[in-house]
Amino acid sequence: MTEERRKFGREGEAAAVRHLKKQGYRILETNFRSSAGEIDIIGEHNRSLVFIEVKTRADLEKGHPAEALTPRKQRKIGQVANQFLAQYKAGDRTCRFDVVAITGDPQNPKDWKIEVIQDAFRL
Repeated sequence: MTEERRKFGREGEAAAVRHLKKQGYRILETNFRSSAGEIDIIGEHNRSLVFIEVKTRADLEKGHPAEALTPRKQRKIGQVANQFLAQYKAGDRTCRFDVVAITGDPQNPKDWKIEVIQDAFRL
């Protein structure tokens, strides 16, 4: 992955956090890492603990950003979520998995389309 793409991804995650806060999410953690992998954002929304994956794409040429969230990646996020729940003794919480799909020119963040897909997948 090029540094330019990494930067686009980091900026996308920051934009997602700002957007989610405006939508009433309370952000608990970003880039939570465990031995199983990483979850981009963990927050609370409508009394649910929400594990959020952010996907950014410059255009739709290779499909919608959410399509990059393969079943394998979903299982990986689930493993990390389980480790988070165990670490914080939060296994009794209602949880869901959301995706923030961002599309737009990496050089022009003001024009990005940001879409929150609530309950995007279940495990």
